[in-house]
Amino acid sequence: MNIGLLLLGTVIAFFLTGAVRRYALSAQIVDIPNSRSSHAVPTPRGGGVAIVVSFLAVLLALAAVHPVPTRLLAALFGSGLVIAATGFIDDHGHLAARWRFVSHFAASIWTLWMMKGIPPVPLLGLSIDLGWFGLALAALYLVWMVNLYNFMDGIDGIASVQAITVAAGGALTWWLATGTPHWTLPLAFAACVAGFLAWNYPPAKVFMGDVGSGFLGMILGLFSLWAGQEAPQVFWCWFILGGCFMVDATTTLVRRVRRGERFYEAHRSHAYQYASRRHGSHRNVSLAVGAINLLWLLPLAMLVAIGILDGLAGVIIGYLPLGWLAFRYKAGDRTAQEA
Repeated sequence: MNIGLLLLGTVIAFFLTGAVRRYALSAQIVDIPNSRSSHAVPTPRGGGVAIVVSFLAVLLALAAVHPVPTRLLAALFGSGLVIAATGFIDDHGHLAARWRFVSHFAASIWTLWMMKGIPPVPLLGLSIDLGWFGLALAALYLVWMVNLYNFMDGIDGIASVQAITVAAGGALTWWLATGTPHWTLPLAFAACVAGFLAWNYPPAKVFMGDVGSGFLGMILGLFSLWAGQEAPQVFWCWFILGGCFMVDATTTLVRRVRRGERFYEAHRSHAYQYASRRHGSHRNVSLAVGAINLLWLLPLAMLVAIGILDGLAGVIIGYLPLGWLAFRYKAGDRTAQEA
């Protein structure tokens, strides 16, 4: 592992975020608070460009030092740039939802093509080949990951903290299960996001915007599938690590759809948003998510990686208390939150 390159990614992301922030302020690319916002001060957005540029630059540097499969590089660059470009356009104006979804599916299909399919899924001691149905599920999963991070990027620092802890935890489980050098790639990704977090830590001086949140979701989703190709149980590890966002977003989405609300419209009824209002702190909620990831979900993922715990069982055990938290903080129940 090249520590110097990881630190370089953090430094590039830090200084580039500052430059993007200055540009956003001069170009008036600013998020103005409204009734659906969780912030009270106009804040420049689009800082996620720094994550995209720094990670892709470090990725090339790592590939020059250590062998990285050409298809993995092509998948990361191709899908990452498509999602980042879509988010960049949306941050600078407005892109219709249908075109966003077209780009999301195009990036997902590109990733799966580069992977040459997905491996059989380990389930309760069995290895199940899902065939074309599995490919369809994998495409939907990647699209969901892109939108998941967009939905959950609603308070200062939370998406950055989630991405760092999931990527670092995923790197550890990838190494435990395979020992291959590819686990350094998500660690480099975490290092780049850390450089951005220095500006995004509460109170945030810049938001990542759709260019950043969508990129986070696609890259983390891609890593989870690629790691699962090398060691199928590792996919469950990534799924466990992503539990805080998965449970909150899914619970909120289901409850909003059941109430006849438009799921794609901006709102602030996620559990984490209500928690930040109830406790009066973005920082405490974001740090709590990081603590849950490291102290609860990561140990379960490690047990799955080394074969002590079944992957599906790990997901169920990990998600049960998260489901309780989602209902405790009234995820998706806007009426109850405003009562």
